[in-house]
Amino acid sequence: MPPASAGRAGTADWYRNFGTVDAPGSSPCYAEWSLGIADDPELIRRIEQWPHKKRQPLLILAAARFLGAEISPFGEFREFLLARWNDVSRIVHSRATQTNEAGRCATLLPSLARIAAAEGRPLALIEVGASAGLALFPDKYAYEYDDGTTVTRLAPDPDAQSAAAGPPVLRCTVEGAVPLPTELPAVVWRAGIDLNPLDINDPDDVGWLEALIWPEQDFRRERLRQAIAIAQQDPPLLVAGDLNERLVALAAKAPSEAALVVFHSAVMAYVGSSGRRAFRAKIGRLAAERGCHWLSNEGHTVIAQADGSVVVPEMDDARLRGRFLLLQDGVPVAIAGPHGQTLEWL
Repeated sequence: MPPASAGRAGTADWYRNFGTVDAPGSSPCYAEWSLGIADDPELIRRIEQWPHKKRQPLLILAAARFLGAEISPFGEFREFLLARWNDVSRIVHSRATQTNEAGRCATLLPSLARIAAAEGRPLALIEVGASAGLALFPDKYAYEYDDGTTVTRLAPDPDAQSAAAGPPVLRCTVEGAVPLPTELPAVVWRAGIDLNPLDINDPDDVGWLEALIWPEQDFRRERLRQAIAIAQQDPPLLVAGDLNERLVALAAKAPSEAALVVFHSAVMAYVGSSGRRAFRAKIGRLAAERGCHWLSNEGHTVIAQADGSVVVPEMDDARLRGRFLLLQDGVPVAIAGPHGQTLEWL
């Protein structure tokens, strides 16, 4: 997110950065639309009438997609936006970018399995910023890790799957000495916190989750539907509220015989500096009192430093461009693709 003090140039730069750094290679459509918006003073003027936190590129693009915008040249997309502006604005104000990408489990799984093996216990999971909770099922999905010469495959016990809902296969390209597990860790309890949890049984919420997927990525859309079918068999516990207000009480509900892991992906960009400090303090408390582990899977706004800085000192910030830094208990372990598509072990 741009600094809170960013003016019109800052908003345009935000869209230009999304169109040149984040979207290319994943969505040519979103790249073109974002750059078009960045160079359109009228659209920038309208966007800046919204609260700062509602101006992010993915939110307006998803709102338009939710309303039926198809892949098209920017000129056609601009006409759609202007014709439906009131509807777009209503959705932007009522929704948030709650992308629930199950594919991220592929980049979290090696760390989760390593924690379970070191503890010799099953896992209890809490995700903050959980959306609909689809990332809480790493033990229910299938995986393919490709290092360029060998593909390592992992799959859940077929007897534990419903005949009507086969698991999605999460494919991830790996580099470096990734500690790939030989089996999936056991998860005995799973819960999430979100300001506005999404309901996997609500058609509008499911439609919003699909709208958040970038236009050309049909494989992610199919993966989402498969993950929803898995979650519908045994929905996770989701609580509404601020992560700092709900975390400790929710952690107290986790079974004591399990190793507790708190994790998050692409969440801290939406939490202010004081909120990050408070969250770090609560994680420290849970680590001291409960032996809790912490996985942080974030972009540039990582929160590992006690001095409040947001870039890992030993990591060249340019190396992260468009990717996430994965930290385990505050230690950088890998660079991850934002949708779980790549994992480079450090």
